[in-house]
Amino acid sequence: MPQAATTVAERTRDSDICAGSTGSDFAPLLRAVKGQGLLERRTGWYAAGIAVNLLALGAVLTGMFLLGNTWWTLLLALPLAIFWSRTAFVGHDAGHAQISGDRRASRAIGLVHANLLLGMNEAWWNDKHVRHHANPNHVDKDPDVGVGALVWTQKQAAQREGFARWLTRNQAWLFFPMLLLEGIALKISGFQYLRQQPARERALSALLLVAHLGLYATLLLTVMSPGKAVVFALVHHALFGLHLGMAFAPNHKGMEMPDPDGDRWGHLQRQVLTSRNVRGAVLTDWFLGGLNYQIEHHLFPSMPRPHLRLAQPLVKAHCEALGMPYAETGLIESYRQALDHMHEVGAPLR
Repeated sequence: MPQAATTVAERTRDSDICAGSTGSDFAPLLRAVKGQGLLERRTGWYAAGIAVNLLALGAVLTGMFLLGNTWWTLLLALPLAIFWSRTAFVGHDAGHAQISGDRRASRAIGLVHANLLLGMNEAWWNDKHVRHHANPNHVDKDPDVGVGALVWTQKQAAQREGFARWLTRNQAWLFFPMLLLEGIALKISGFQYLRQQPARERALSALLLVAHLGLYATLLLTVMSPGKAVVFALVHHALFGLHLGMAFAPNHKGMEMPDPDGDRWGHLQRQVLTSRNVRGAVLTDWFLGGLNYQIEHHLFPSMPRPHLRLAQPLVKAHCEALGMPYAETGLIESYRQALDHMHEVGAPLR
């Protein structure tokens, strides 16, 4: 088992280098991006962003203590969920070595933001995420389109039975309601993954995950009664899961899915044709954590988040010159396309 802290960062950089070999369609684009310094890290930008996010989290917690044992405190579940999502975006970027080129620094940032602040095992996330980046939308290799609560191809749907069959028939309608469970599911998956980690790594990950649960429970039970604390935790995790799902859902669902038995695609084709960008301005960038530039992110995983917008014109022009489709749509339309795909997958079962 590779060290989780370096999994996404190192393997995705390796794919860039291999894909950028002489003669590939990706090589000229890689040279152009490097020439403009867009792969250089923005440590100061991230340091300021992390500080602001921690201050925002602190302000929400202060508000909880000031409101105390009242149902009005439940209103703070929304901003807490939003800033938790911001925390998750930092952990994601640390895993890609966008913040720092130092392995230990990247892992420390990931452990603090994922394990301690969110109760989400960064080792599990990085292991899953690198397999997704290496082969997005590949049914045999991308865990994000494997068979789970939802399925992504009619071949997968045909094998469903019982309750799972009913779920697949209605998965487009159930998708957003199911995201309300994602915040809790992320915690459960992280604890389950501990068994796959090396002993020393497992001990540190488990310590931080348990510390998170202890601190979270202590916070809620100090501020409010047990009944209100349970309701707050459920609402908070539901909103957190929904926000993360809304950030990740537009990225690949309904896009090209490589034929497992077909020719192997090159890096440019594999990343561009399976990804979808979301149009928008500063607010969209903020709400989606930069993942609205999914094509650029997949082509250059270690590119700092603030540079993705700057790289977009280069990528679009390069794809246009090659005659390669470049998918970009509005946020609502991206959800519609994703849901249409899920509805189509379940169609034969209806």
